[in-house]
Amino acid sequence: MQLIINLPNRDSMLAFHRERWDAISHDVELSKLEYRIETNALGQIIMTPPARYIHSRRQAKIAQLIESQIGGYSATECGMITGDGVKIADVTWLSAAKFLAMGHQNVLESAAEICVEILSPSNSQNEIQNKFRLYFDAGAQECWICDLSGRMTYYMKSNPNEPKLKSPMCPEFPEVIGD
Repeated sequence: MQLIINLPNRDSMLAFHRERWDAISHDVELSKLEYRIETNALGQIIMTPPARYIHSRRQAKIAQLIESQIGGYSATECGMITGDGVKIADVTWLSAAKFLAMGHQNVLESAAEICVEILSPSNSQNEIQNKFRLYFDAGAQECWICDLSGRMTYYMKSNPNEPKLKSPMCPEFPEVIGD
């Protein structure tokens, strides 16, 4: 049996997800929820529980450290359009050039150059690997993991299955993010 999936062209996909994300971000009832909201390829909402304090603390520290070491622009809880809807990275980093090219998008239409996921006890390895594939397909150059103990691991677009101990884009980044 052959499976054929007809995907819309990129411009149609971007327009659909921009419009859907605008509707979600302006929904008063959804804004009252504490959950993190993402979407799938069909624009359906996926909700996950809010982050714990230590998770949020690590987000802030990572964002600050990236900017202080290599400049550019970092953000937390940043939405990006991927091949499977809008996904939210815990921390993102954009070079000054990419930041200027993005303008004032409500949701990034291509992935940030660096996308960071901070693991929670409920995350599975498969879930994170799938997100990284989506980020790389959408334009990310590096994806980082901060594990439950704060230890950092780096993955490159050029070899996404081989973890590294250092980031080529931010080689002085600490090996462990303390609490």
